[in-house]
Amino acid sequence: MTTTQTSTLRPLSLVTGASSGIGYEIARRLAEIGYDVIATSSDREKLASAAEAVRQQGAGANVEIVQADLRKPNGVQKLYDATRALGRPIDILVANAGIGVHGDFAAETSLDAEIALINLNVTSQVHLIKLIANDMVQRGSGDILITSSIASILPGPRMAVYAASKAFLRSFGQAIREELKDRNVNVTVLMPGPTETDFFARADMNDARVARSAKQDPGEVAEAALKALSEGSGHIIPGLKNKVQAGLAKVMSDEARAKMHGAQTTRR
Repeated sequence: MTTTQTSTLRPLSLVTGASSGIGYEIARRLAEIGYDVIATSSDREKLASAAEAVRQQGAGANVEIVQADLRKPNGVQKLYDATRALGRPIDILVANAGIGVHGDFAAETSLDAEIALINLNVTSQVHLIKLIANDMVQRGSGDILITSSIASILPGPRMAVYAASKAFLRSFGQAIREELKDRNVNVTVLMPGPTETDFFARADMNDARVARSAKQDPGEVAEAALKALSEGSGHIIPGLKNKVQAGLAKVMSDEARAKMHGAQTTRR
């Protein structure tokens, strides 16, 4: 763990997947509005660069970095132990880390890659949130933001395991929100649509139709997410186009929703 500046006056946030994209933008905005930040990802070089940018823009924010591979249980425990070592409570947990795998499930994709996806997108989220939520309950306060996806309501041909993982997070987040709401712990589920990040390159889907379409700015997604969190909203779908798509999905059959999503994930 590396400390870039010292401060003990601010509330503390923990952001996973903070080295780029939505996670980085959320970390940056949290620093700007008065939070210290613990930033984590598996890529130390990118994480250090992102943390320095957050510190510079965060008006005196203290930024800690923890390199951890959250696909592994010991990575989650390493991160949690590092937060506990600070002797400060986590006021906001942003459970954002996640990856995608693109391709035909039976013929193209790697089982190892899909198990790694489940370990990161699902297992590590449950593990970390379990630990932090327990601390929040004991203290009687806290906020948890869980990054799901609009894919959580759209079965995902050629992204079958990814979409299912996001559906899990949406259901899980809404369930624990109900459990925790009377204990002064708020849970908000973020459901972004296609966003201008390195997600598509990392998922090997730059040639998919959705990767070539207009995408939302990650800063706008982060701003909408933190606004929803501050208001105690149960979920947020940033962007009018995504809201319309989600509304249409509610009245469609599973088969129709899968076909609609599949049209976006097909390769050109």
